[in-house]
Amino acid sequence: MDAHVLVTYASKYGATEDIAKSIGEVLRQAGLPTDVLPIDRVHNVLPYRAVILGSAVYVGGWRKEAVSFLKSYKHMLAERPVWLFSSGPTGEGDPVELVKGWRIPAKLKPIVEHIQPRDIAVFHGALDTQQLNVIEKWMIKNVKAPVGDFRDWDAINFWARGIADALKDAVVDDACLTYHSLPT
Repeated sequence: MDAHVLVTYASKYGATEDIAKSIGEVLRQAGLPTDVLPIDRVHNVLPYRAVILGSAVYVGGWRKEAVSFLKSYKHMLAERPVWLFSSGPTGEGDPVELVKGWRIPAKLKPIVEHIQPRDIAVFHGALDTQQLNVIEKWMIKNVKAPVGDFRDWDAINFWARGIADALKDAVVDDACLTYHSLPT
């Protein structure tokens, strides 16, 4: 099991990056070699046996670099296990309900259907007004978005452990298939 797993992310202020790093740490603790990289540092997905991609959500959409990544690599991503996550809704309650029931922005559905990810998660985000520019502060005030760190680390780590289990099971299945296909 030497092929790496890629955890890549598009983050504006660091909340999504922290989620990606936590997922990467869970995978490493499970014995899976894992690279955690910002999306703009990924130039090829071929070396990776699996990809976990996350993006911050702003005004109902993924960051443009995450959208470009999906479009550029959709055929290669369709050939390997992929998990997607969004980070962004703030406030209390189910994050999927907070984003009006979607798991992926509507514009991305055709690409995501082509890729057929194993799972798509929506995690609470964090909003620190000290990091925002004047326009962003005005928008937050007008939509009355809750301010603070609402990330649910237990939910994030639970999701990551599920990915680790799925990847470890796939390696065992591959090893069994290889073993059984040896000539006698």
